[in-house]
Amino acid sequence: MKMKKITITSMIAAFTTITSHVIFIPVGFAKIFPIQHFANIVISVLFGPAYSLAQAMIVSTIRNLAGTGSLFAYPGSMIGALLAGLLYVKTKRMGFALIGEVIGSGIIGAVAAYPIAALLFGREAAVFGLVPAFAASSFTGAALGFVLLKMLKKNSAFGGLLYENSSYNRRI
Repeated sequence: MKMKKITITSMIAAFTTITSHVIFIPVGFAKIFPIQHFANIVISVLFGPAYSLAQAMIVSTIRNLAGTGSLFAYPGSMIGALLAGLLYVKTKRMGFALIGEVIGSGIIGAVAAYPIAALLFGREAAVFGLVPAFAASSFTGAALGFVLLKMLKKNSAFGGLLYENSSYNRRI
């Protein structure tokens, strides 16, 4: 089962990385990427916070190496992935995963990215530009992931995957 989780996580990370140069919104010196937030919530619900955090770190690293991301990808995606996974594991509700992604990436991640922006770009008001942009991106991507997960839950062919692999069905 662990190999299956790693394989699906890798496939979603590959999809997320491939689309990073196609689907992004340039906001000043940051590139807002809603597909990352989509992947964060899907992996958080399916496999939990550890897989979601690993996926976010892998995608952020590859995007930076490929030149399609920025240093803001690390706090912007990883904090949201972790918080979405933790809230889902605690509550077993997909809505809380969405809230965790938006708060983690949109607010906490943007504030965590502020020192990077101030250091690299010397912009004192950077936090006021990052929070709305990160929040909009994280809400858009998380909402898309939420809708997909709701559809998977209703579809009998994929519903088993959702519950079979979900952190809801952990035997710890």
